[in-house]
Amino acid sequence: MTMLAIITPVFGVMLLGFIAARLKWFDDTANRGLSLFVFNFAIPPMLFRNLSQADLPAHLPWGYLLSYFLVAFSMFGLSYWSTRRYAGRHHQGASICALSACYGNSVLMGIPLTLTAFGEQATVPLFLLLAMQSPLLMPTVTVALELGRGKPLQVAVSALRGLFSNPVIVALLLGFTWNLLSLPVPAPVNELTRLLGQAATPCALFATGAALSQYRIAGNLAESLWLVSVKIILQPLLVWLLAAYVFQLPPLWSAVAVLIAALPTGVNAYLFAQRYKVGIATATTTIFLSTTLSLLTLPVVLWLLGATTPLQ
Repeated sequence: MTMLAIITPVFGVMLLGFIAARLKWFDDTANRGLSLFVFNFAIPPMLFRNLSQADLPAHLPWGYLLSYFLVAFSMFGLSYWSTRRYAGRHHQGASICALSACYGNSVLMGIPLTLTAFGEQATVPLFLLLAMQSPLLMPTVTVALELGRGKPLQVAVSALRGLFSNPVIVALLLGFTWNLLSLPVPAPVNELTRLLGQAATPCALFATGAALSQYRIAGNLAESLWLVSVKIILQPLLVWLLAAYVFQLPPLWSAVAVLIAALPTGVNAYLFAQRYKVGIATATTTIFLSTTLSLLTLPVVLWLLGATTPLQ
């Protein structure tokens, strides 16, 4: 598959969503409904179907997971420290900045882009990262934001409730369990999840483009540009170094980890900022800039990863 064939449908659908929202052909209420459909009813069946039938590795690929998450947590720490020291952020504001610099749009952009670029062979490495990302990073940022409130038990309960009420996490856990137990997927269930899953990619990309039209550049631009640089340049570079040279992963697994690391900031940064009423301008600006600039950086990353040639 040529680079143009990979990039055009992915960013083309996003562009259509952006234009439709800007021209008011697709309003905020419609996009909220579409986003809920994607997150609750399209992506979870796709995840379950693919994982329940995938060939899982016999052993947990620690090198693969460490390549990604060592860097993700390092970027969290670096961004937290730098925004406190140089941007004068208080604890909660720096925590929002840290999340903005390490948590990518792995569901709405990562799934369609990875599967378009590398095909079904990327299913297992992709979904392994997705299965670990929220359980590791979401409680971390929740605890960081709640520190100082003096309610550690409430924080723990809130974090666990958030995880197990997340349809994506539930679908991943169910798919892994189904696979490990070697249970067959009944034909009607398989067909139902296939039909719903087919809607996931175009709807997710359209919703992402429409949502992007709502964000604006505001707040400390220099701070946001620093966070964007950490997210879409430094993070994938360090993941590549660990995956390719330290842990010497197979090319396909290395490529998936790097591509997910190179994704722009996910909407979770904005959701946390809204919830805690802190860092909203920085979160929205970082999402807008990182997503816009990723139109330039992601094709370069895919080209460097050899997405136009088969990977094993």
